[in-house]
Amino acid sequence: MLTAGRLLVASAAMVDPNFEHTVVFMVDHTDDGALGVVLNRPSDTDVDEVLPNWRALVIPPASVFIGGPVQVGDAVIGLARVRSSSDALDGWQPLLGPVGSVDFATDPLDALAHLEGVRVFVGYAGWGPGQLEAELAQGGWLVLDALPDDLLSDAPSTLWRRVLRRQTGEVAMTANQPPDPSVN
Repeated sequence: MLTAGRLLVASAAMVDPNFEHTVVFMVDHTDDGALGVVLNRPSDTDVDEVLPNWRALVIPPASVFIGGPVQVGDAVIGLARVRSSSDALDGWQPLLGPVGSVDFATDPLDALAHLEGVRVFVGYAGWGPGQLEAELAQGGWLVLDALPDDLLSDAPSTLWRRVLRRQTGEVAMTANQPPDPSVN
């Protein structure tokens, strides 16, 4: 199952602490592997410390997000919403509706006229060939449809629950499970 353009939502079976209660937007998924960004892990680092020239475009919260455990010190990924679907900006690639990736080498003054907002991620979630498929088979992830607002949520701390609650049946009920069901 290819997951590009969809969400991976950590299930109760997810045992990796890097991904507990996370929502990952999948940017790419091929036979060679998969790449996504964790949408609901803001850090304590302000964007000013990493990309001060982009501060005017940052969507609250104005912190850098931990996109995943891979290359946290090296990889900086940007997601941005264009003002209108007819907006063309060099360095912006569509991903889902009006939200796409943005190249931070683009002049932020040029981007200001085209973009409504930006979110900065350090690191990413990455899987080698067959690795994500194995995690899916073990039930570690739910693959769910993404909405453009999920990618730049103004309330990232509640994103996991909100995504689950909009589902149907048993999937929606998992949004109410306690962090450790054994203490229930």
